[in-house]
Amino acid sequence: MAYDLCMDRLEGIIRIQKEYLDMLIAENPILVTGYTKEEMLSKLCTAIIQEACELQNLTNWKWWKQSKKEFDIEEAREELIDIMHFVIHAAILLGMDAEMIFNEYMRKNMINRERVKNGY
Repeated sequence: MAYDLCMDRLEGIIRIQKEYLDMLIAENPILVTGYTKEEMLSKLCTAIIQEACELQNLTNWKWWKQSKKEFDIEEAREELIDIMHFVIHAAILLGMDAEMIFNEYMRKNMINRERVKNGY
């Protein structure tokens, strides 16, 4: 039952992202059209990297810095969701639905577990 609920939620996220992309294209088509899949995927990768840097900047990763700032978990969550928006957009671009995302996740998870067992 938990699997079905998660899949329903992931399907919902994908549907909402598709609706958002349709809205984005209607309002400003140049932002996401006119690129090959490879070009758009490259742009999404850049966005994911930049959002990950924004998330990292919320942490005290500069170990050499004397002054430390308080970690803002709410802002960190927002940055993580920004990353997720671009990841889901990339999944849509690659023709992935919720089931395919789940299956690929499970496949890769099993590989990673085997690596841990084998001292990777």
